[in-house]
Amino acid sequence: MKQFAVIGLGRFGLSVARILSEKGYQVLAIDILAEKVQEASAYVTQAVQVEVTDEKRLRAVGIEHVDCAIVGIGGLEASILATLILKDIGIAEIVSKAVNSYHGKVLRKVGATKVVFPERDMGIRIANSLVSPRIIEQIDLSPNYSIMEILTPKEFIGNSLKQLEVRVKYGITIIAIRRKEPRVTEEGKSEVKQAVNILPEADYVIKKDDVMIIIGSNKDIERLKKKR
Repeated sequence: MKQFAVIGLGRFGLSVARILSEKGYQVLAIDILAEKVQEASAYVTQAVQVEVTDEKRLRAVGIEHVDCAIVGIGGLEASILATLILKDIGIAEIVSKAVNSYHGKVLRKVGATKVVFPERDMGIRIANSLVSPRIIEQIDLSPNYSIMEILTPKEFIGNSLKQLEVRVKYGITIIAIRRKEPRVTEEGKSEVKQAVNILPEADYVIKKDDVMIIIGSNKDIERLKKKR
């Protein structure tokens, strides 16, 4: 099983460590602050208090055995030094958090295999949700293409995918549809479950509150977003 190290336990680092742990992966959490280490220790495999730019101490806690290290440090100098040290140690996959494009360029040059911009990306998501309330989530595949979760336009409700012809009319592909479905448990209790239909058939009929997961060019997606 893949092993991870999360260095820097701020909001970003703690979130990554917790989610990886919940998915069943072994996680080594590292921070200089005792309270952060204590907080992470409740759910990670191991949490240690270490100065993240101290290569000797990092080796002592076994960081060379992880497959991927996530650098979530907020300070520019510390994150660059930590990334460089991890590269020297021989970590194959290093994901480093950047605060701006210049910071990201430096991180790549010193060894980061992937750079993420959580503050910028969250800002984009919030802005999109404000101007397009029906947009639930958006993943940018490239500057021109995206995957998006979108509430079904009202005029789609009651029509089959064959009738809608979204690929012909809008140039997008529906790769999945999420729907809330009521059910009765073995104990006789009523509950609502999220059902996901991957690559739905042409005779699939759209219902109210369905969520479509679509893929396409940003230009074509923008045309669909204008539907009410």
